[in-house]
Amino acid sequence: MIAESLGYAAAFLTTVSFLPQVVKVWSTRSVRDISLLTYGMFTLGAALWLAYGVAIHSLPVELANSVTVVLSAAVLVAKLRFSDRNY
Repeated sequence: MIAESLGYAAAFLTTVSFLPQVVKVWSTRSVRDISLLTYGMFTLGAALWLAYGVAIHSLPVELANSVTVVLSAAVLVAKLRFSDRNY
């Protein structure tokens, strides 16, 4: 019970931590300081964690990584969409 509660708390905090970045990137359209490689690797890693969570039937891992994939992909898409391709 305590371990699962810790899992949900960790999942909530690490997932919600992406929300301010998503809001800022999409509202300002500023992606200059966003690393494409970092967000690409992170999004792929979160997708793999999601697959792992599904494989082991862990709801905290599944929920957290489902949302994390969406939020990190939103930043990744913004980076691709709003980048100045001249540099």
